[in-house]
Amino acid sequence: MFKKYEKQLILVGLAFTIVSALTTVVLTWVVFSYEQLYTRMEIWMFDCGMDAMGALVCAGLYYGCMRQTAVGAEQFRTLTALVSDACLVLYLFYFTESVPEYRIFTFILTMCSKIIDLVMIFLFYRYVRLTLSFKGRLADWTDKVVPILLGFEVLVILSNIFYPTTFFINELGEYQDAATSATENIFLAVTALLATILIIRSENPRNQKIAASAFIFLPLINYITLGGAFGNASQYSFVLMSLIIIFCIIFNDKSNKLASTQTELNMATEIQAGMLPSIFPAFPRRDEFDIYASMNPAKEVGGDFYDFFMIDDDHLGIVIADVSGKGVPAALFMMIAKTVVQNYAMFGISASEVLRRANDALCAQNKSQMFVTTWIGILEISTGKMNCASAGHEYPAICHAGKFELLEDEHGFVLGAMDGTEYEDYEIVLDKGDKIFVYTDGVPEANNIEEELFGTDRMIEALNTNVMASPQEVINIVHEAVDKYVGTAEQFDDLTMVCLEYRGKK
Repeated sequence: MFKKYEKQLILVGLAFTIVSALTTVVLTWVVFSYEQLYTRMEIWMFDCGMDAMGALVCAGLYYGCMRQTAVGAEQFRTLTALVSDACLVLYLFYFTESVPEYRIFTFILTMCSKIIDLVMIFLFYRYVRLTLSFKGRLADWTDKVVPILLGFEVLVILSNIFYPTTFFINELGEYQDAATSATENIFLAVTALLATILIIRSENPRNQKIAASAFIFLPLINYITLGGAFGNASQYSFVLMSLIIIFCIIFNDKSNKLASTQTELNMATEIQAGMLPSIFPAFPRRDEFDIYASMNPAKEVGGDFYDFFMIDDDHLGIVIADVSGKGVPAALFMMIAKTVVQNYAMFGISASEVLRRANDALCAQNKSQMFVTTWIGILEISTGKMNCASAGHEYPAICHAGKFELLEDEHGFVLGAMDGTEYEDYEIVLDKGDKIFVYTDGVPEANNIEEELFGTDRMIEALNTNVMASPQEVINIVHEAVDKYVGTAEQFDDLTMVCLEYRGKK
């Protein structure tokens, strides 16, 4: 649900963080501007200044990682926003504590501060869990224990509303620890210990381990050495230092790896695009037909493919297919499937026999257990007769007598899933001016922002808006209709289309 509004949520988070930072800065300026407010120790003034600076640093960190898409970026953004809010809450706490009239506000601010601290610890664990990829039984066990401890600790904090379990605000408005105050540190101690063990045991570079551990050990070292001598704000200053270290080291390393991966993916995209016919008109010397195709992968590389080729002087082969899955594995399987299908089609055998032999070949070495839906048509150019067969692919759309309609053909089983499968031939007779439109499921299953499907009805409606259009125009019309329907929603699947117009011999 939240994925659809990710960009909006990131902007709201930035606005929230900036507002927290500016509010803290403005309040600090107001406090420092009035001499009558210099009634407390200089440490209190130091705390105010540290909170203001910390909130501003958090806003800068949040802005710096706004465009990050690496694993853990969402948790890191939320973490920086929470630290900024914690600085504001802590600042307000300094202002209300020891003022009897503000006892309720001090209590509420204390509750908020403690719950924010719990969420910060949990988010930190989630961040390092995702970025450092903890594995093993201990990691699985920790994933179950940490949320349970978090829930327990929240209940402990909330119980202070009814009874001073861990703290209370006395009649003078001062914060006081309760007899069982140590219970509120259980979640911190256990999570920090487990996270430290998992960080040490992870198979990551040493600099990333040190950067992640800084969030645990820098505040701990500060507490042991200084004992809170400079107020609670010094704790957050060390938390901020650790966040900066994480940002500079882990984010930098991940970004470099992503850049390297992106370069490799770009090369894979070029290789894949080079395997598909992309020069149009494809057969400039043949005026008996016109053909056009396009593929838009959902990722850098896709699992869809199309192909068309002259089998002999009077036969044109057309193939469109969709491999299970997406990304690099699907693209690799796609290249194998394309080569196998084309090789058998060049034997001059029927469409069903091409699919049968291709299926047996793909099943022979298919350890990945991937499969591919495939439609193949072999056009006899001199007569307009097309021998077709389908391996679980989408129904083709035929334009005959000036109207596109779906042809509900016989479906065989997908290729690569079960050897020995047989397929059925069927025939389409194309008259002059008739068209055939084949596509992958990325067209009818395109989602809009409400996650509603585009559907074949809308596809047929788009096809019939201009039945006199050329194959290229037909594909552009459908593409524009899909884009308009999808709007701002992310492309869910590869979008591949092929359109053939039969013109016959002049």
